[in-house]
Amino acid sequence: MSASFTLAEIAERCGAELQGDASCRVFGVEALNRAGADQISFFNNAKYRKFLRETRAAAVILHPSDAADCPCNMLLTDNPYLVWARVTNCFAPASNQEAGIHATAVVDPDARIDASATVAAGAVIGAGAVIEADAYVGPNCVIGQDVVLGQGSQLLASVVLMDRVRLGKSCLIHPGAVIGSDGFGLANDQGRWEKVAQLGSVVLGDNVEVGANTTIDRGAIHDTLIHNGVKLDNQIQVAHNVEIGENTAIAACTGISGSTRIGSGCTLAGGVGVVGHIELADNVHVSGASVVSRSLREPGVYTGGVLAMPHKVWQKNIARIKQLDSMARRLKALEKALAQLQGEQENSTE
Repeated sequence: MSASFTLAEIAERCGAELQGDASCRVFGVEALNRAGADQISFFNNAKYRKFLRETRAAAVILHPSDAADCPCNMLLTDNPYLVWARVTNCFAPASNQEAGIHATAVVDPDARIDASATVAAGAVIGAGAVIEADAYVGPNCVIGQDVVLGQGSQLLASVVLMDRVRLGKSCLIHPGAVIGSDGFGLANDQGRWEKVAQLGSVVLGDNVEVGANTTIDRGAIHDTLIHNGVKLDNQIQVAHNVEIGENTAIAACTGISGSTRIGSGCTLAGGVGVVGHIELADNVHVSGASVVSRSLREPGVYTGGVLAMPHKVWQKNIARIKQLDSMARRLKALEKALAQLQGEQENSTE
């Protein structure tokens, strides 16, 4: 049977002020323009004000300043998206995981698995691995030697944790992620590449989330460090010896080169590239598709990408960009000539 809640229950659970019928019962969540009389929605973007005014939802989560445009019950809050997040979790399907080790899992006798943990079909767990209470190892996951999977952490499916990787409590690792693969360390010997052994590992703190097919490389000597509360989207590359501070969030397709330190509370939008051996201060926010080629030592928003434009306009702009150096040289020469002319005029009037 699907979950349902009264608006009074939702307001209390999620930290919002209810205006309307406390006994109204809702059975799910939906977008403003699609919600029905038994669903709850939210409003947090002025572009959708028309949908707010016309919504048929049982209730809407919104800021008090937008209340005049809402035709139904309201959950008022200064942070509508945060309350919406909490409401969606109220309706998230319950897990059907059962503690125990599936018959098709391959578990080394030296591994230690808590009785309350779950190991699903096809999983492989190496010697010395520790799977703590309420942890979940999903189908076809591979856990190397001496790995620690913290209490309540979940590997959803086909996740690989290489030797000596350590995860804290309540981490969530999405399918296909690889944590602890070798870093890209190579020495050149007269045109041929020789591999540098990667001797460190990877340590994740508590409440870290790693998206699908994201890769985090082991350290060359010391560990790669991902601190508490970090959220990594899908298809991110984190190179060896990177350190990411607490509660930083990084969007998909970002690449972070080796030995870079990213501070706490940062955000990197999609497709950002970060060169190696630099530092980003706490509360640095980088716009999408930017390339960070130097340390950013002050908090703030940084943008380095070029916005899309019509192709013909782009061609014209590129043509002018190629002329910038010669234009700058001509401008400097003109400024010098103008200064000389002004000097001559001043001398002639004396």
